[in-house]
Amino acid sequence: MTTTTLATPAAPRRRPAALVPVGMLVLVLLPLLLLPLAAVFVFAFRGGLTAFLSALNTQDARFALRFSLLIAFATAIVNAVLGTFAAYVLSKYRFPGERPLGIVVNLPVAIPTVVVGTSLLLLWGPIGLLGRLLEPTGFQPMFTPFGVLLAHLFVTFPYMLGTIKPLLDELETTYEEAAYTIGANRWQTFRHILLPALRGGLFTGALLTFAHSLGEFGATVLVSGNLRLRTQTAPLYIFAQFEAGNLAAANAVAAVLALLSFVIFFFLLRYTGRRTEGRL
Repeated sequence: MTTTTLATPAAPRRRPAALVPVGMLVLVLLPLLLLPLAAVFVFAFRGGLTAFLSALNTQDARFALRFSLLIAFATAIVNAVLGTFAAYVLSKYRFPGERPLGIVVNLPVAIPTVVVGTSLLLLWGPIGLLGRLLEPTGFQPMFTPFGVLLAHLFVTFPYMLGTIKPLLDELETTYEEAAYTIGANRWQTFRHILLPALRGGLFTGALLTFAHSLGEFGATVLVSGNLRLRTQTAPLYIFAQFEAGNLAAANAVAAVLALLSFVIFFFLLRYTGRRTEGRL
């Protein structure tokens, strides 16, 4: 008579108690992130909803918010095209200097934004290398909305590139090769094969670009001149109001920018979460 021994399943490992590490994390985040964000809304609504809306209803505040939104939209659209093109070239072509060029296009992430503004002034400003050549024509890009757009394009360029290029690198070339064999050119292949696969990356990159452009300050303050009702973005308006001692106006606009950032990243997290669930 033989006996069989049934294997008992291994007991699941007990997860360590999370109370202590979570508590430590919250204590670290309180002074770094949570309390500063809370302080903005506390001061913005300290006088009540009526005072908050009144601070936003001034001509300067409305212009600054509207101008920032327009520049952010324009930056996201232009960089969606330029960043996608750069990602396509760097991913699909092999050429001498490919690696150095890849480093150069990502440099804006590492360069201080104040240095970006200085470099643009030295190139396009009245005494700049190209600005002096443009002066006889009457075209001066600095201290104009066009100059602000240039600064935002420079600063946010790597965000779109960084979301699109990894997707192109991971895509299988089978469908592209099949498209070429039936006579499709590069544009047709990109439009019908690659572009649908890049839709998620374009959405993510555009949101990141928009959010960063909305809060850009360092380069903007140099190339815009911070001209009231002309080139003053919302961050510059906040800075100017703080300097003038008008805390209510500054905090009201700061609260709006914070809310817009929350909404953007809420959609970003929801979208990336759905993409992750779809892959499982």
